[in-house]
Amino acid sequence: PVPWITRGQCIEHYGAGEAYLPILDALEHLCRAPGGDHLVELLDRYAPTWLVQMPAVLGTADVAALQRRVVGATHERMLREVTGALEALTTDSTVILVLEDLHWSDYSTLDLLSFLARRQSPARLLIIGTYRPADVLRREHPLYPVKQELHLHGQCEEISVRSLTTEDVGEYLARQFAGGTFATTLGAVVHHRTEGNPLFMVTVVKDFVTQGIIARRDGQWDLVGEIGKIEVPSGLRRFIEQQLTRSTPEEHAVLEAASVVGMDFSVAAVAVALGMDSAGVEATCEALARRGQFLRAHGVSTWPDGTVAARYRFLHALYQEVLYERMSAGRRIGIHRQVGARVEAAYGNRTTEIATELAVHFEQGQDMPRAVQYLGHAGENAIRQNAHVEAIRLLTHAIALLHTQPDTPERAQQELGLSLLLRTPLAATKGYVAPELEHAYTRALELCKQVGGPPQLFMVLGGPYALHLLRAELRAASRVAEERMRLAESLQFDLFLQVAHFSLGVPLLFMGDFTQARLHLERSVALYKPQQLSALGHLYDPGVMSLSQLAFVLWLLGYPDQARQRIQETLTLARDLAHPFSLAYALGWAARTYRLRGEQQASHELEDEWLGLCTEYGFSHQFAMATISQGWGFAEEGQPEAGLMQIRQGLTAYRATGEELGSSSYVILLAEAYGRTGRFAEALTTFSEAQAFVHKTEERFWEAELYRLQGEVTLQQEARAHELEVGSLIPQVSSLKPLAPNGVAREAEAWFLKAIAVARQQQAKSFELRSTVSLARLWHKQGKAREAHQVLSAIHDWFTEGFDTKDLQEAKALLDTLSREGGREETQPNQKRFPTRQSEQDAPEEHSVVVTTMNQELSGERTAGTALSPPLRLAVVNRGKRPPQPSHLQGRKPRIRDKRRT
Repeated sequence: PVPWITRGQCIEHYGAGEAYLPILDALEHLCRAPGGDHLVELLDRYAPTWLVQMPAVLGTADVAALQRRVVGATHERMLREVTGALEALTTDSTVILVLEDLHWSDYSTLDLLSFLARRQSPARLLIIGTYRPADVLRREHPLYPVKQELHLHGQCEEISVRSLTTEDVGEYLARQFAGGTFATTLGAVVHHRTEGNPLFMVTVVKDFVTQGIIARRDGQWDLVGEIGKIEVPSGLRRFIEQQLTRSTPEEHAVLEAASVVGMDFSVAAVAVALGMDSAGVEATCEALARRGQFLRAHGVSTWPDGTVAARYRFLHALYQEVLYERMSAGRRIGIHRQVGARVEAAYGNRTTEIATELAVHFEQGQDMPRAVQYLGHAGENAIRQNAHVEAIRLLTHAIALLHTQPDTPERAQQELGLSLLLRTPLAATKGYVAPELEHAYTRALELCKQVGGPPQLFMVLGGPYALHLLRAELRAASRVAEERMRLAESLQFDLFLQVAHFSLGVPLLFMGDFTQARLHLERSVALYKPQQLSALGHLYDPGVMSLSQLAFVLWLLGYPDQARQRIQETLTLARDLAHPFSLAYALGWAARTYRLRGEQQASHELEDEWLGLCTEYGFSHQFAMATISQGWGFAEEGQPEAGLMQIRQGLTAYRATGEELGSSSYVILLAEAYGRTGRFAEALTTFSEAQAFVHKTEERFWEAELYRLQGEVTLQQEARAHELEVGSLIPQVSSLKPLAPNGVAREAEAWFLKAIAVARQQQAKSFELRSTVSLARLWHKQGKAREAHQVLSAIHDWFTEGFDTKDLQEAKALLDTLSREGGREETQPNQKRFPTRQSEQDAPEEHSVVVTTMNQELSGERTAGTALSPPLRLAVVNRGKRPPQPSHLQGRKPRIRDKRRT
């Protein structure tokens, strides 16, 4: 089959800021070539993120549909997509891709070249790139390290174009002018004057033909004149300048104007710059191209306003450079302005498609307001292409240009808009908690206070809120959330109110205030409208976020069935939205919720989908959390070593992002996995690390589990040391014999009691159940079946749903065991049993059983052999009614006190 051959050109003026410029240039050329419909179909199937960037080969409706399909795409996804499309294209044909002047290339193009080179799958693909080594070294261009890396791994071959010898030049002349007898003598002269530079040599020889020094006479090539009298300037630039002196004034004017328009140009743009008719400009360009001087034909250009004109391209970038530099500064400025204005008018409401080109024209034309405007649009384009390095360059350059203008409210307003745009690429390249991002947020707030209104301030505050939240600075995040709520209430805009309630609910959840978190999250869900997805530029859909967190809170508060219902709603919504970021978010919280319910198979399936989605779209942050979650599942289901490895890998990757939110739970899961593998010292050290993090950040949502699991590991360690039979590891020790030393049992008991106290203060009924089961099992082994039954039946009877879940089934099984062994208390005439609560309406009065036990003052670090505190009376309460509103709802959050209330 005939190979597909295409060429892409990097451009000096804006190539480095235009992501994938030569690649898109080459692909679009192939799409327009005969048989290009096949490539369009392949791109639609394998690489929609690339096809959407070529609106010229699509209809308006097709572009809109594609834009909906590629929402949430990442840089990594774009690399995989175009690679897949090229591999599919090369199944039947060879593809040769030539990329010219890579010393002007953008970062994203170089990333793609590296990615393609590293691919192991076979493809009939040849990529040829040209560059000037001196320019790469002088400019410290990223091409150099990329080339070195590829060369080191044998993934590229570098062909240095050496200078031609005299014999080489003679052979070229002999082939070019077959039948001539002057090749040897003329070759020596040309070699001497050009020093064997291939481009210089070819250009000189072409010029000899143009001047008639080499001509056909009687059907044969011949040299006219004496060789010794032939003049050739030293240096290619001087030679080009000499050629220009022989051009006509009209040709010279056309070439100069064309050099301002660009490496390749439309005749219509040149005509505007010169005030000439397009037909006259085209005739001049055609004549030059026919003679092989300066230009070659390059197809046809069609502007959105219907203007159709021929396109031409300079034979080499040096021609454009020399012509551009010869012009006076004033003339260059004028032509840039004229061309920019004409092209802007021609594109109408589609100017964002050529934003970088327009930005160059207006900046060089000293029209800074419009230059800034189009740099901003170019930055937005780069963000959509996930070309974040280019986006940062464009947006920071726009801000720098703004600072050259007078300090006015209009300037501040423009900078505010650019600063808001800058957040996304900074987060993508530096991380969501990077100092650079904090600086951008600070500057945006300063500008907003100068010129912004309440709506803008609400949006700007989303940045500091996210920064504080992801750093686990929960109090600071709450303060910002409260400010956003005040703004939302003053504006009475449902979208802002929905986001504000969510913003308040999340830090409350992580601080352990589950009842208030539930109220805000339920309000957020009630206000949600799906069409608001992109209104605030969130990575995740606000409805998906609210539902996900609400499901988790419901499980914590003791409503596992309601949690399952909400998480199913979350998954349905996320799938309907077809928004990958939101689906990943929903899958993560769904996997956690199902695992907490004990539905391991469902959790595994969700984790597999979560990991697959993260891999496909390059969600590295989510991938780290999915890895931890999968390790948690392995550890719980009899593969502790595999689970430990997974959790450690995921935690390392998560920490590499700089984020800390949720770290307490991840570290606790790691400690739990250490315990399962019998590495108790590491487990206890890791628990201490988690405790320190909890005290530092007040991230208390997993605190009850922290203390419960420390008690379990304490018992496991002693059991292993004394070779006791332990029927099951964490979360419960099912067969601990009453032979453990009394001090160890008391220490474990103290941890369980502390876990229960924390869970009760947080109203975390599910964690209270788990901790109480651990305590009841310990007491059962100590022969205190009656006390164990009393304490466990109280919390078990509180539940009204979820009786098919693992935790409640284990609690019921233990209660049955305790009953058979005489643990159930006989009902006395003046004493009521613990009734099972059927509904809120028929809830019984509050009852309690007082059990005398021992407790230990736990300051956060486990110290073996420490003295125990005096006996403490633990009230076991069966609450039939909802607990009263906690005091912290009036603005204060009580700390966990050492003394528990009965």
